[in-house]
Amino acid sequence: MTDAILGAAALPDIGRMFPNTDEANRGRDSADMLAAAAAKIAEIGYRIVNLDCIIHAERPKLADYHDAIRHRIAGILRLNPHQIGLKAKTGERIGPVGNEEIIEARCIALLEGEVREKM
Repeated sequence: MTDAILGAAALPDIGRMFPNTDEANRGRDSADMLAAAAAKIAEIGYRIVNLDCIIHAERPKLADYHDAIRHRIAGILRLNPHQIGLKAKTGERIGPVGNEEIIEARCIALLEGEVREKM
């Protein structure tokens, strides 16, 4: 989500905003990074319209956590939960997701506003 928000505003990615070579970023809460990305895009004149997120995982099953996850993301970003689209998909026991080797997440961010100045 953080990279989707930064990328939609044509800003550098999460690795440039929070380099892993900076000791201050060791163990940093991803919620803090997400909130900082939202603040950065607001500084240059954008606001988040919505996020569309997909989590590909065989396990854990996320259906029971769907609303809690959406509300948590909305709280971090100060959005309405209805602005957060969230889908969970399995790998149907095929490929790295289906074989439980990886969990993959994708997100698309829709922003609106006028760029005042890139920082």
